[in-house]
Amino acid sequence: MSFKVAFIGAGSIGFTRGLLRDLLTVPEFKEIEVSFMDINPHNLEMVTELCQRDIRENGLQIEITSTTERREALKDAKYVFCTIRMGGLEAFATDVDIPLKYGVDQCVGDTLCAGGIMYGQRGIAEMLGICRDIREVAAPDVLLLNYSNPMAMLTWACNTYGGVRTIGLCHGVQHGHQQIAEVYGLEKSEVDIICAGINHQTWYISAKHNGRDLTAGLLEAFEQHPEFSRTEKVRIDMLRRFGYYSTESNGHLSEYVPWYRKRSGEIMDWIDLGCWINGETGGYLRVCTEGRNWFETDFPNWMKDPALEYTSEQRGEEHGSYIIEGLETGRVYRGHFNTVNNGIIANLPDDAIIEAPGYVDHNGISMPLVGELPLGLAAVCNVSISVQRLAVEAAVHGDDKLLRQAFMMDPLVGAVCNPKEIWQMVDEMLVAGEPWLPQYGAAIAEAKARLSSGERIPTLTDNAGAARLKVKSVDEMMQDRDAANKNAGESDKGKDREKVNSVD
Repeated sequence: MSFKVAFIGAGSIGFTRGLLRDLLTVPEFKEIEVSFMDINPHNLEMVTELCQRDIRENGLQIEITSTTERREALKDAKYVFCTIRMGGLEAFATDVDIPLKYGVDQCVGDTLCAGGIMYGQRGIAEMLGICRDIREVAAPDVLLLNYSNPMAMLTWACNTYGGVRTIGLCHGVQHGHQQIAEVYGLEKSEVDIICAGINHQTWYISAKHNGRDLTAGLLEAFEQHPEFSRTEKVRIDMLRRFGYYSTESNGHLSEYVPWYRKRSGEIMDWIDLGCWINGETGGYLRVCTEGRNWFETDFPNWMKDPALEYTSEQRGEEHGSYIIEGLETGRVYRGHFNTVNNGIIANLPDDAIIEAPGYVDHNGISMPLVGELPLGLAAVCNVSISVQRLAVEAAVHGDDKLLRQAFMMDPLVGAVCNPKEIWQMVDEMLVAGEPWLPQYGAAIAEAKARLSSGERIPTLTDNAGAARLKVKSVDEMMQDRDAANKNAGESDKGKDREKVNSVD
């Protein structure tokens, strides 16, 4: 069995390497074609060298085609994995630091809130270019598997404006599934779950063990858990008030709703600093920065470590390889996927990107009807969907008025800032993102003029955030290489990308 898989943004060393391992674990896929593309030739060289070593030591003959030219990588590809991060860490820093000046304290800033909205503006412009190239040079039945955030916004743009069938993939459902099993003292395989909602705001609307409903006792189980009662305070409070547990981490969820990060003096009541994902201010930016610096220093040691084993026991839980396996071999796979709603969840808009259960086999990807979400959950999702819709339309058309409306409608931004502050914040973020926002040329020129007029609203220029930790130096990370490698793996999915290719 032979077909071509292209990895766009392949410089994500750990993530690309893991996806390739998962794919080549499938017995029928020993002769597929693999192409890696990234605009950073140094990262691309490292990941190609490492993955080619893995392939060789697992006894396969596949030769990776590695290129900085996107169309070359996409030519005749049947499946495309996308893991880009537009603007790299330079732009990511502005997504976190500029909103802090206005009191908007984010843990991640890559899905919703001020950072997620601006990240979407950069990413959508690039994704539409990727879709254009896919339409022109990839296989006619190509499937785009998007891992890049903001998941819902990018997947929305690709399906509505890109003309490419796109499925968004995330691992939040699997992680929360494990937590639910743990609080009941069960194995993950013993708990059957159904999740529905939107990416990063998906809800475990059903959890069962041997047919017995587990949702009714979930709040008490989490409250009594020695670790989760400390690290998942936001998720537990949402469970307490809305009746269902969220798929997303404490830090992520805290910035999607208006209640937990709007007063700096209260943020520490809801988060935990044992791990960045529990709510640390700018936590993901910190680990991404540390991860990039660590890769540069430690990569030679990666080549000395044992190769990844392409065995079923070592296969990961990311959906991508299982989707391709189901489509190509007919083996049935059940997962949770991001796709255009079209009535799957009855009380969310048809045009929205929802996350819900799906089945894959030779017949394709089938999404059963979920019906209606509980009203409270639908209300939370619908607020975010309104922000996403405004942000997508703004990015596609370069409409800064829609962009500002997206900021105003965002739950946390709206809870913290007044309209004048929001307008000025958007001006600052547009100017900071100029290298990656070609669709906003006129708006950026006008924003520069306003910012230089001398009539600026005072901001909190020295605001470090309620819970910000120092970026570790390479020397500090060297004191515990295992911890540094783990940290780098967490940072690696949305890899560091700089400016767009000139072809775009």
